[in-house]
Amino acid sequence: MKYKKLIVPGLAAVLSLSMTFSAGATKSGLDSAKKKKITLEGEKKKTEAVLKNLESLKSDAAAYVKKLDASLESINDELDSLNSGILEKEQQIADTSSALEEAKQIEKGQYESMKLRIKYMYEKGDSTYVDLLMESGTLSELLNKAEYIGKISEYDRKMLDAYAKNKETISEKEEALKAEHSELMELQEATKAKQSSAEELLAAKQRELKNYEDQIDTAQGQLSEYEKDIEAQENSIKAIEAEIKKKEEEAKKKAAAAGTTYKTKNIGEISFTWPCPSSSRITSGFGGRSSPTKGASSNHKGIDIGASSGSAITAAAAGEVVTSTYSYSAGNYVMINHGGGVYTVYMHASKLLVSKGDTVKKGQTIAKVGSTGYSTGPHLHFGIRVNGTYVNPRQYVSP
Repeated sequence: MKYKKLIVPGLAAVLSLSMTFSAGATKSGLDSAKKKKITLEGEKKKTEAVLKNLESLKSDAAAYVKKLDASLESINDELDSLNSGILEKEQQIADTSSALEEAKQIEKGQYESMKLRIKYMYEKGDSTYVDLLMESGTLSELLNKAEYIGKISEYDRKMLDAYAKNKETISEKEEALKAEHSELMELQEATKAKQSSAEELLAAKQRELKNYEDQIDTAQGQLSEYEKDIEAQENSIKAIEAEIKKKEEEAKKKAAAAGTTYKTKNIGEISFTWPCPSSSRITSGFGGRSSPTKGASSNHKGIDIGASSGSAITAAAAGEVVTSTYSYSAGNYVMINHGGGVYTVYMHASKLLVSKGDTVKKGQTIAKVGSTGYSTGPHLHFGIRVNGTYVNPRQYVSP
């Protein structure tokens, strides 16, 4: 029968396609290596350009550190963006993989159904349809049976079209998946290259700070600049504390005039948590110490917690952010008011995630570990102030 001659070979041809591997050609290892080389070379040139521009500032420690920290912050922002892109691409890959698996399951069912249909058609041949028509007693019955046969033919054609369409969908999904994997690899390579740039700039900063140590012995200018910045930073902190204390005193007077009590916290009533969840390694304790760099304070006003760059810095207790800024000596730092003259300070961050005036919860991520300011390696300097004086944080926090 003409119907069978058209449909059966068509079904068989489409089914034979399912036996072949439909994945397209992947990019060669050579092309991938070339792309990686181009990415790394591009980052290397950018880093070299930054260091070249900084060369003229080497005689001025403060200017050099500030400029280099700004470059590091820019790189860290790009790293954050790349990492977000990687997470998004991984989700896209997961979604596409799920859709591909669903299409393959549908194809499996279609394939099994069509195999049974082809088997039946070959076993019965044309006789089934001829007999069906010859058994018609009337013209009306003949037309009805002819229509029935036509509907079977139409059904088979729809099955064939649906199968072919699903095969096309699978091919498209596989190609999309390969493209997304390729994009993910490019993002990962760019991230590695960017991290390499950050490490090179940080190493350059460490070398220069060590050079300044030798210069400090003979040229007090650098030391003076560092001390001036620390003094300015301390004066700024004291001014903030004085302003807040003044407001609290005014609130007390208003409460007394109204016949109520203004309740303030004392440090014993505040529940603190460790501010660096990823590390419990204390590299420098509170109080007297050997200076990590010449000119740095030997009376350490906090504890240093060694941690990898980008690690979370969290609020040790709930409170209000009263400072979120940059200082040559402290780098990017945050100061939080917890009430009752109690404050916590977090220094040398690679990135600040809160702003002045923000209210933060205990354990909330407020910054990321870094090595900004007068620092030779990634760490968090954590301090606690009570009524204008630094106290040993280890009395209140533990890993």
